[in-house]
Amino acid sequence: MPRDRQASLLTLLSVAIIIGILPGAYASDADRPSDDAAEWAYRSMQKPAVPTVQARERVRNPIDAFLLAKLEARGLTFAPPADPATLIRRVTFDLTGLPPTPEALARFLADPSPAAYDRYVDTLLASPQYGERMALYWLDLVRFAESDGFRADDPRPNAWRYRDYVIEAFNSDKPYDRFIAEQLAGDELYPDDPKAIVATGFLRHYPDEFNAVNLEQRRYEILTDITDTTATVFMGVTLGCARCHDHKYDPITQDDYFRIQAFFAGYRPVEVPICSPEEKAQYEAKLRQWEEQTQQLREQISQIEQTVLRELTKRRRMRFPPEYAAMLDIPPEKRTPLQKQIVQMILPQLKVPPAEMTRAMKQADRERWEQMNAQLHKYDQLKPQAPATAMAMSEFGPEAPPTHLLRRGEWKLKSYEVLPGFLSAIDDREAEVKPPAHGQTSGRRSALAQWLTNPEHPLTARVMVNRLWQQHFVRGIVGTSGDFGVQGDRPTHPELLDWLAREFIAKGWSIKAMHRLMVTSAAYMQASRPSPEALKVDPSNRLLSWMPRRRLEGEAVRDTMLAITGKLNLKMGGPSIYPELPAELKVNAKTWPLTSDTQERNRRSVYIALKRNLRYPLFAAFDAPDANEVCTRRYNTTTAPQALMLLNDQLIRDHAKALAGRVLAECNDDSERLIDRLFTLALSRLPSDAERQDVREFLASHTGILAKRAVNTLELPTPPRPGSPAQQAAVVDLCHAILNLNEFVYVD
Repeated sequence: MPRDRQASLLTLLSVAIIIGILPGAYASDADRPSDDAAEWAYRSMQKPAVPTVQARERVRNPIDAFLLAKLEARGLTFAPPADPATLIRRVTFDLTGLPPTPEALARFLADPSPAAYDRYVDTLLASPQYGERMALYWLDLVRFAESDGFRADDPRPNAWRYRDYVIEAFNSDKPYDRFIAEQLAGDELYPDDPKAIVATGFLRHYPDEFNAVNLEQRRYEILTDITDTTATVFMGVTLGCARCHDHKYDPITQDDYFRIQAFFAGYRPVEVPICSPEEKAQYEAKLRQWEEQTQQLREQISQIEQTVLRELTKRRRMRFPPEYAAMLDIPPEKRTPLQKQIVQMILPQLKVPPAEMTRAMKQADRERWEQMNAQLHKYDQLKPQAPATAMAMSEFGPEAPPTHLLRRGEWKLKSYEVLPGFLSAIDDREAEVKPPAHGQTSGRRSALAQWLTNPEHPLTARVMVNRLWQQHFVRGIVGTSGDFGVQGDRPTHPELLDWLAREFIAKGWSIKAMHRLMVTSAAYMQASRPSPEALKVDPSNRLLSWMPRRRLEGEAVRDTMLAITGKLNLKMGGPSIYPELPAELKVNAKTWPLTSDTQERNRRSVYIALKRNLRYPLFAAFDAPDANEVCTRRYNTTTAPQALMLLNDQLIRDHAKALAGRVLAECNDDSERLIDRLFTLALSRLPSDAERQDVREFLASHTGILAKRAVNTLELPTPPRPGSPAQQAAVVDLCHAILNLNEFVYVD
């Protein structure tokens, strides 16, 4: 065979394996679906009996029994328990995203009680930092961002309220079924609860090119994103594969796709006031008073403006096809639901910036306009401040635009109409839709939420407990946490998955209860070192005979640096922050308005503005996801830019200086105490004898080298620190080296 054809064949075979055409696509035989189990995820959940195992002394809760049953069948058992310091560092990072404080670590190590660990876990679950940690995973999942994406990437100034809602929901242990219902249909089910209205921001996180001219295509792209995201987030299915044709692998038809999409057909993006009814009434009363006193003046200003705006708006209307522009002339009450959606997309594009409007005025009109505006400003003290608003989703009324099955998924090729309904493999019914009492929406999204949160739904609980498992054990029981279909991985422990799902529902859909169950299991508490037998029998650790190591996310790396330097600001909630960027990244102030208050910049990473076209560099280097699409699992890469950033970035160097300043201030001239303090802060342990000796020798030799170089200044945080400039500089370099250790960015 010619060499070029042989190379091409090898390439095709490699691609075939990667995309799953050949059996090699599966990591093991356990992952390969069999004919009789290909649709396991669509079957009813069972509540299997907890197995009896030989190593009963290693069973702390039923999770261990299920895992040990499979291990013992292969001649394996758990690894020995992790040492206490390692365990505390592990669980603290898992539940809060921060390292344990030296004080918390010392208290735990001094407590001999068998219940000390469980009490510590309860403390972490009650910590406000727990919700901030859990929100990180959820925001990945729902493609949360604070900008539109595409070329303009315009800001979404109120998106942060959804982030704060998620953090509060996790901290309050909001039942997961309620959590789902609020995000899909909070405005329909709980119209008097402002938090539930904010929750519908889940449906607003789609990327959007607001200045698009083809508005029906834009509408379809929005609906497609909402449909695909909802299916992945709550059901773990690749519903989008059925948009153009029946799913090639899973029991999902093209009808199913558009039945689900029909639940969202009446969508209406809104900005809603976040205030109590009393506050709203007070605002409206004061606003009426201001309007009455300024009515004549405002009418005169409007007359001047409208003369100019009519012409400018007319030019903007010409961008759109005649059939779209004509909708603007239809009285609002006579527009169809689809026309209302189209007009809502047109109106923002017709807005004329004030500067352009004033430039178009005749000089005499502009002078009169400026004089009258100056008079209007005299009434500013009477004008009430508008209530804060949040991004939310609603509908235009009880009637929604029709949904059609689209041939080949093309928005122009409409076939027959499809009504809201469910996945036929689970529940082959059309939805019973009842508009809510307030009559402002269709009730479709409520019907979908109620179906998803039915305790007998085979996917909802399974998918969520699998994601929680993935957070703690690196890989889910189903490795493909966003795909429970035939092409996804088979569950390694299907009985355990069903038992957890049933337990989740029985515990009132409590997410905290599931976290507690998982992290207090013996499986979670075992060491990260495999035995030779385990490496031979189960080299990929699918059976969990040792605890997997994992690398910290970029957000956790930054938070840890701030925490151990003593600079971390634990203030919660509110508008996002814009911390300093690397000097080599040239960004204008409009794109990244640097937060002026340095204390504000040092807040947790979950509060850093998340722009689609400008990810924070440290997070991007450490595999933060692209917010244009759902991320069900972060995949860790090992790349040179990660090491180079930790080694060379000035922001990391500044953290090293701050850490040096802290340990020097706390330990004075006691070098032994300084070494212990540094290791305890950064690595949650004391140094070994060998490490201690290495650090002593480094500080002594490096101080001498720096002294010969005549190091005489060092910008350490005030007040002045003990030691010569060369000694201080040596401590800075030591701290910088610690921040570059694998042990610093990995959790055993």
